[in-house]
Amino acid sequence: MPHEEPLAGGNASGTVVRIGDTVRKPWAASTSSVVSFVHALRAAGVDLPEPLGRDESGRHVLEYVPGELAIERGRMAASELRRVGAMVRAIHDASAAYTAPSDAVWETAIAAPGAELVCHNDLAPWNLVIGDDRWVFIDWDAAAPSTRLWDLAYAAQAFTLNDTSVAPHVAAASLAALVDGYGADVELRRALPEAMVQRTAAMHDLLRRSHDIGVEPWSSMFVHGHGEHWRHVEVYVEQHRRVWTAALEG
Repeated sequence: MPHEEPLAGGNASGTVVRIGDTVRKPWAASTSSVVSFVHALRAAGVDLPEPLGRDESGRHVLEYVPGELAIERGRMAASELRRVGAMVRAIHDASAAYTAPSDAVWETAIAAPGAELVCHNDLAPWNLVIGDDRWVFIDWDAAAPSTRLWDLAYAAQAFTLNDTSVAPHVAAASLAALVDGYGADVELRRALPEAMVQRTAAMHDLLRRSHDIGVEPWSSMFVHGHGEHWRHVEVYVEQHRRVWTAALEG
């Protein structure tokens, strides 16, 4: 039997293991739709882990991308954040040209305010692998229809406003770098501060409601630090909204 190395870090993907140069994870009802979407993005030039079918146990097989998660590297430099913003823009632009089949199945935890294009829905430091030659977003299982604004709001907050110990003016400079890398227009910049408030509140609300009714894995995450973390982030993002606005429109 091939050696299976458990991969830590995922909260909602079930048991994930590495076998050689591949990753194996549970095959869900939405996986076929996600795989088709990923193939379309790869064909458009976006570097993503290659889907490799199913194994003898019925698991989803993916290319293993070597590297370090961005969240493990600490605070990112402005140049790195601009690169992340450009990556998010490339994903959105490629997705805008993709038409999902009418019978596509999607599974995502937080409902989006629209269905402008299919989005990753968790573009965050814990899903960005940084290698020697490649920067690749992983864990596309929660891909589903959303909007540029909603997806960018989450990515921008996760990469730049997720550490409430950072002085707001410092965090705002990081936020501006990522949004500059994205190439956001005036309308998107004006809408982002409020969208980040709403998106962060939605994340905290998901954890709190799931704990109230016992829905896993969010219920356990709520009591194991995630609930408290997102409560503080929600306050931080709301409290300094004017700082974010000034940085984005300045």
